[in-house]
Amino acid sequence: MIAIGADHGGFELKEAVKKHLEERKIEYKDFGTYSGEAVDYPVIAKSVGEAVAKGEFECGILVCGTGIGMSIAANKVKGIRAACCSDTFSARFTKMHNNTNILCFGGRVIGAGLAIDVVDAYLDASFEGGRHEKRVNMIMEIENN
Repeated sequence: MIAIGADHGGFELKEAVKKHLEERKIEYKDFGTYSGEAVDYPVIAKSVGEAVAKGEFECGILVCGTGIGMSIAANKVKGIRAACCSDTFSARFTKMHNNTNILCFGGRVIGAGLAIDVVDAYLDASFEGGRHEKRVNMIMEIENN
């Protein structure tokens, strides 16, 4: 199950991604926002980040205007490795090499067609482990110290 959230700048794109997840029969929980009215993105990022970090969800997807604010905010939650991606190569490799658990992108940066491709590349990839495991552990050590 996937945790998904957006601020007002990502609301429309989040709705398109939700429709795609439904078509793929992938379950999700929407953490808001539920309209295009202005909200503070750190609140949404924190909610999704905490739920993913607790293991309640396999991963998360966050959308704001650029994807950058959501990524920064989500990465403040202990245990989260969020990456802002606007292309399929980065989305696939952030999962394969960095074992990220939240994908972020911008509703004002990419369109629905590309966003869906980015989501698919991310969700269909798997962490490779091996030499990457050591590096991910080093990242987590930084967080824990």
